[in-house]
Amino acid sequence: MHSNPSSMEQTAIAELNSTFISGATRTFQWRETQLKSLLRLLTEKEADCFHALYQDLGKSKLEAFKDEVGPLKKSIDYTLTHLKGWMSPKKAGINLLFFPAKGKTMPEPYGVVLVIAAWNLPLNLALEPLIGAIAAGNVVVLKPSELAPATSSLLAELIPQYLDIKAIKIVEGGVDVSQQLLQRKWDKIFYTGSARVGKIILAEAAKHLTPVALELGGKSPAIFDFQSLSSNVEVAVKRVASGKWGTLVGQACLAIDYLLVEEKFASALIDMLTKTIKKFYGESLNKFSRVASKRQLDRLQKLLKDPAVADNIVYGGSVDKDALILEPTILLNPPLDADVMTEEIFGPILPIITLNNISESIGFINSRPKPLVIYGFTNNKTLKRSILNGTSSGGVLFNDVLLHFLCDELPFGGVGSSGMGRYHGKYSFDTFSHEKAVLDAGYLVELEARYPPWNSFKMAFVRTAYKLDYIGLLLLLIGLKRYPKVHKD
Repeated sequence: MHSNPSSMEQTAIAELNSTFISGATRTFQWRETQLKSLLRLLTEKEADCFHALYQDLGKSKLEAFKDEVGPLKKSIDYTLTHLKGWMSPKKAGINLLFFPAKGKTMPEPYGVVLVIAAWNLPLNLALEPLIGAIAAGNVVVLKPSELAPATSSLLAELIPQYLDIKAIKIVEGGVDVSQQLLQRKWDKIFYTGSARVGKIILAEAAKHLTPVALELGGKSPAIFDFQSLSSNVEVAVKRVASGKWGTLVGQACLAIDYLLVEEKFASALIDMLTKTIKKFYGESLNKFSRVASKRQLDRLQKLLKDPAVADNIVYGGSVDKDALILEPTILLNPPLDADVMTEEIFGPILPIITLNNISESIGFINSRPKPLVIYGFTNNKTLKRSILNGTSSGGVLFNDVLLHFLCDELPFGGVGSSGMGRYHGKYSFDTFSHEKAVLDAGYLVELEARYPPWNSFKMAFVRTAYKLDYIGLLLLLIGLKRYPKVHKD
């Protein structure tokens, strides 16, 4: 639906509320139908998706399927396989103290939810949260990124053709539209993007006490324990290169932002990385994916033009402004207070920071905001334990890159400045569900000790009950257990 918030106020939002109140979206049949329709959209309109992603970001068909369409189809299949089980109430083990009560938890949808997507994976980051919101039974307003206009336009055209237009609306527009949307009260907001905008969304949501999931980013480090990798070094280097430059030349929240390595191995690592880059992409700049916009390219060039940083370029740095291409660039020990080491890079620049000993990486990471992910390339079990127990991050991936993003069985999300909330697979369903506690009591047992007037016996009863001392309670009730006779309020 092509619209703006002002025209939606009385019509579309009201229709969403009405649809949710009707209970239509709570049924398994509705959720299954919508998910299957979304899968059909991705299958039947795959070529259109590829074309839009090429227009927006210059993605090849393989990149578009690998990073966007393929993961979405996999996610829908996984959700359809497990949805009935996720929707089912779960029996809770209730203490004998509450006999004959029975307990359970049951997931219920939040209601009317807002999803605001990012531009760098404009299809995936719009539809992956939508899968979770639908699976949980919500009605949805989806705001694609205006910085990926072809994908945004495509979603606005196709979503109404395939999905329930009374329950799922698309709103296109820029910052002004987002600001207007945030003035409304939502039952849940899911945002993917920068920490700067995340703070704005959190502040606006707080006005209505709206729960928020923020998928942000930050500076995700790679710890490269060269010595322990031994015969695996070449494979590890290839994975570092793909984790930095392989997904939209680093324009992804989960891309490696900087790399830590022992000083004595830095030269060898840089040599191996440069050879790998040439092997992957050749010598011509036109083999690289482009930066998303002139604004983004200017921002990246500004990072490199800092005089304190320019002297640290050991590879790359060439630019084709007309094609919006920045060559993969490696920096060696740039100043730690430079923008390139304090801001999320979100581009094809890789700073390498050298340490005397790789164990110093723990302190280095802890001196900075909590990252979305830590990549640990090591076969050293002690270092692995130090990373797991001595740092805090949204996730940890050992000896590979990006795979955790594709794993439906694991949650994906940040902590601290890298985000709050998590999604993918069952975790998407949980993010868009409220787990309601249900206790069904009965009338078989009635204990007068629950009620006033209070006395010494009732005090003893309460003390014993909170200890879950069932034998003591029984002895107390039949008069075989002594208790203090004086009771004072």
